[in-house]
Amino acid sequence: MTRPRSIASPGTPSAGAIGAALLLAFALAGCGTIGAGIGTEDDDLRAAGPTNIASLSDVVARNPNDPQAYNMRGSVFGRAGQYKEAVADFDRAIQLDPNYAQAFANRALAHQELKRIDLAMTDYSRAIQIDPNYAAAYVGRGILRRQQGQAAQALSDFNKAIQLKPDHAQAYHNRGLIYQTQGLHKFAIDEFTTAINLAVSAPEPYLARAMSYVAINDHKRAIEDFDEALEKNPRNLEAWTNRGLAWERLGDKEKAAGSYARALNINQNYRPAVAGFQRVGGRYGPTYQTN
Repeated sequence: MTRPRSIASPGTPSAGAIGAALLLAFALAGCGTIGAGIGTEDDDLRAAGPTNIASLSDVVARNPNDPQAYNMRGSVFGRAGQYKEAVADFDRAIQLDPNYAQAFANRALAHQELKRIDLAMTDYSRAIQIDPNYAAAYVGRGILRRQQGQAAQALSDFNKAIQLKPDHAQAYHNRGLIYQTQGLHKFAIDEFTTAINLAVSAPEPYLARAMSYVAINDHKRAIEDFDEALEKNPRNLEAWTNRGLAWERLGDKEKAAGSYARALNINQNYRPAVAGFQRVGGRYGPTYQTN
């Protein structure tokens, strides 16, 4: 991130597209998960290509009454973004084994991706009913509750998950997000720090902690965290934009413009970055330093 970058001129297609831009540069919603994906907590199904699906389909064909086979294939469908196919496999796994907690939790996440919030909530609760010690199900339900504004219930779920699995980075991260929205930034920073220590390669807790540092006017530490988040995900639109805001508040318009320019090279229509770039006197064409 030491190289100067220029901003694309008006009318030039952006280098990448962002599915849903935040309307405010300083929205403290954060990311709800750290490397979340459909599947069991201890499986090795990291890829989700056609070869994997074809291989697991062969397993299903040879074992048509094995709920684990359907759960495994459903997990790969989920990682491939084929959520309806994933739900169908989890349905079959649950039909074969009505007490299959992992299949309920996996189906809940697939429903969540399909915006079927009520069904997702029901499945997470069913997974917990079957296995009261299933930390991932508490985290999944807690994320849903947090997103629905049910802070107290979400905290209860994250607390339980941490009690069951003290190294669950997602639970700390999401608990920090709740404290953050409540303005309890020092508590939030502690939670994000724990999440970082448990999941050092995840950009989300660095970004979240940076936002809390900015909220308490510790802009230098915020920039350090934005840099860490960007090292792990260089195309993070929110990180570049808020990094620009931190430099702007430190009075360094050159570096602020450089950060806003990097955001606009990702999405030239992202309004918070456009506004920030204009505030610091940024112009299309010149190259700006980011460090």
